[in-house]
Parts: sequence; structure tokens; C-alpha cells
Amino acid sequence: MASFLQDQPVVAEVVRNGLVESVHHGVVVGLDAAGNVALQVGDPGRVIYARSSSKPIQAVAMLRSGLDLDGELLALAASSHSGEAFHAEGARRILAAAGLAESALQCPPALPMEPDDLARYLRDGGEPDAVLMNCSGLHAAMLATCVVNGWPTDTYTEPAHPLQEVIRGTLEEFTGDRITQAAVDGCGAPLFGFTLLGLARAFRALGLGAAGSIERRVADAYRDHPEWTSGTRREEARLMRAVPGLVNKAGAEGVDALVLPDGRTVAIKIADGSQRARVPVAVAALRRLGVDDPGLDALQTSPVLGGGEKVGEIRATI
Repeated sequence: MASFLQDQPVVAEVVRNGLVESVHHGVVVGLDAAGNVALQVGDPGRVIYARSSSKPIQAVAMLRSGLDLDGELLALAASSHSGEAFHAEGARRILAAAGLAESALQCPPALPMEPDDLARYLRDGGEPDAVLMNCSGLHAAMLATCVVNGWPTDTYTEPAHPLQEVIRGTLEEFTGDRITQAAVDGCGAPLFGFTLLGLARAFRALGLGAAGSIERRVADAYRDHPEWTSGTRREEARLMRAVPGLVNKAGAEGVDALVLPDGRTVAIKIADGSQRARVPVAVAALRRLGVDDPGLDALQTSPVLGGGEKVGEIRATI
């Protein structure tokens, strides 16, 4: 059976030396400050896996369950980090505060993502390590939440574990969707399916969190520590620095979600799973919602290279 994603509109095109070489299909939904659908490209009502774009809501669920994190470590708990040295040290701090060793992590071992960090790490004799995996902050926070509640730590990635049941219920609450689809994410944690519109609703609730609320704690951790939510040089951090107050969390397979403090929200799914189209489409969607911060200019297209030089661009078509 063909996926509905194959039938979605073109949202970005890849131009090389003036010729459209490739296109990316996808789905985009934007909510205005009142929560109304102000932008719709494709069908946002079909179920997708939001992948790591779910992490801020997972963090809300863990804070509600007694997890005691704020600031940079809370940002790390809701991150897909690059495995930089400070990310790994932060995950170790979360584990140590809970009285746990790194061996408690059940995410797979990995290497740093940034080329310079990777070269340095390998030059120093480093090997793949779970604490470097981009979801180690989430897994460390999950383990710490289990310790607070007296839940088993050796089965924390199982869908029937009390922690995962709390996360599932929180995702249903925030998305407004009933979750009937589940899978295993790349990091080994449970993954729950809901609609792209549901993801937008969830992010809007996060962005509008009242002062002192758990939602605001998560959103402010993102806003104050963007490099902890992704990486020093990552596009998500660049977007958050470009637009004051923006919360941005990308996910694997071309998913992205963004929300402003006034409730304007964007959610994106690139049909072929490509990450390269994600940021130009996100910038175009933000502009369609009236966001005109000049810092977006440098992110509205991505370069296409030929011989090491820019010969074209990836640009949104929405």
C-alpha cells in the first residue's frame, strides 16, 4: 500500500546551476496566535512518528513525575545533542545525581556528530559510547525519573513501564490525539504515533506555558540553552538564536516543530525523511505566519555545492 506521504505536495526544491535537480514532498501546518490553522500544505491529520520532536513533551511528563532538573540539564534531557564534550558531561551529571552509573543507559553507543569533535575524539583513542549517543540526555533523565519514583531502571524502555505509560498519557493530553500506533525509536525508547496537527497543538501548549508552570520550565530551558538542545553549530540552535523566544525541536525523518511565545506554531514532515529541506521549509512557514526577524535571512536556503563551491540552493516552495 502506498504511503499517503507520497501524495503530498512539493514543499522544497533542490536547484543546481539553475536547474531544479530534485524535489521534496511534505506536509506543513501552521497555527496562528489564536490556535487556528493559518497555514496548511498537505494533510496534517494523518498519523506520523514525530521522533525526537516529542522530547519536550516527554520532559514535561518526567517533570510532572518528580524529575528535578532545570536550566542546561533540563535542555539536555529534551535534546538530540551532537555528542560534544559538555553534552556527555551533562548526561553524566544527571546520572550521578540519581546515584546511577553510565552502564544504566540503554541507548546504543555512538560517536560525536560534529566532524572536528569526532576527529579529536578518535585521535585521543575514543570509542563509541552510550553517553555520546544523541539521546543520552533523555535516557539519563528517564532513569533519574525512575529513581525518584522507585520504578525499575532495568526495564525503563519497555512500553508497559510506568514511566512510558505516563509519557504516553501526557502526549495524548498535549496532542489531543488518541495514540493507537507505537514503535521503537532509534535510541531504543518507545515511540508513539500521532498527527502532525497534534504535534503542532502540543508545541503551542508548550510555548504558551504560564510563568512558573512545568511547560514554561521546559520552554525556557530551550530558549536559554539552545546549544544544549542540539549542538553548538546545529541549525536548530541557530534558528532559536535568530528568533527571540522561539522553541525549536527537530526529529529524525524530516520532522520539525517550532513555537513562538505568542502561540504561533509550525510543524513539518518531509515525506522522504530528508533533513536538508527541513530548515528552508521551517523558515518559509515562519514567514508565512508573520515572523520577519532578519536572522532568518541566512537560513532561508541551504547551499548546494559543486567542487566545494556554492552552485545552487535548497529552497522552500510553500
